[in-house]
Amino acid sequence: MKALEGTYIAEKVLEGERITPEEAKTLWNELDLASMGFLANEVRKRKHPEGVVTFVIDRNVNYTNICIAGCKFCAFYRKKGDPDAYTLELESIFEKVRELLDWGGTTLLMQGGINPDLPLSFYEKMISSIRERFPEVQIHCFSAPEIVYLAKLERISIREVLRRLKDAGLMSVPGGGAEILSQEVRDRISPGKCTVQEWEEVHQTAHELGMTTTATMMFGHIERIEHIIEHLERVRRIQDETGGFTAFIPWTFQRGNTKLDHIEPAGSPYYLKVLALSRIYLDNFVNVQSSHVTQTMPIGMVGLHFGANDLGSVMIEENVISSTDFKVRIPKVEEMVGAIRDAGFIPAQRDTYYRIKKIFN
Repeated sequence: MKALEGTYIAEKVLEGERITPEEAKTLWNELDLASMGFLANEVRKRKHPEGVVTFVIDRNVNYTNICIAGCKFCAFYRKKGDPDAYTLELESIFEKVRELLDWGGTTLLMQGGINPDLPLSFYEKMISSIRERFPEVQIHCFSAPEIVYLAKLERISIREVLRRLKDAGLMSVPGGGAEILSQEVRDRISPGKCTVQEWEEVHQTAHELGMTTTATMMFGHIERIEHIIEHLERVRRIQDETGGFTAFIPWTFQRGNTKLDHIEPAGSPYYLKVLALSRIYLDNFVNVQSSHVTQTMPIGMVGLHFGANDLGSVMIEENVISSTDFKVRIPKVEEMVGAIRDAGFIPAQRDTYYRIKKIFN
């Protein structure tokens, strides 16, 4: 009976019908990795029949590493007074943006810790100064926990924080800080960060204010499949309501210098199956990203056959995952193009909004 049920759900997926959380769990339990990958690949082909796979050239500038959240999975944050704690000066940030543009990059991704010494005016000045000096760069900055903390610090609403940041030049918001959108999980691994409801409010409000955002998921630690499906259901519901997410970006926890180092890292089969389920479940998302950063480029390439149509970024700078024991290797543009070709797709450079800038024939 279960096999018949799984077959019926698979047929729904192939027909383009939406599946329920219960049906997603049945697929997970009943389908093997190859079957799940087949379904996800069929969904990808339906949404991207031209066979183009995209990437972006960006820079992840971590403007401060001082953070009071104390997330158990993080090896990057420092406490105020630690010898290697820092907050970047504006001139240092400007130099990093200049280098990004010299490299042909389009996207400035800036995220930092929850630093209680930085008021909203600091962020407004930082963004407006970048916008004034580099009007061509796309400013894609600040995670939901940072925005929620600013609202509490200034005693104003999340909407007012986002409005003021947008007025200063903020263009879109990354999905960082989502981890797993299940309060049960968040209470255990990141109790100092915003709640599930607050994360949702930030993204819904940003969409209402005319900004796009991305949805992310950091998994492979203490979660169960029920938590992953809850996460997918939450972002699918928001996308139904607003249509403001440009992409879904899942990646795995990496241990090393964290409070979760006792956890065995998630293997590539688990990553690929979650990636495939994400593509199948998120029927209202156009773009799903495969992670070469946390999974290595060979697995990132395989992910393009498990539902992904984007291979992430050629990052000029990456500090957070590099703080763990995982050895991050960032490809050059020609390596990214070659990897996409070798995987059987047409490479294309995009911008923050998934608009094609250049197709590599």
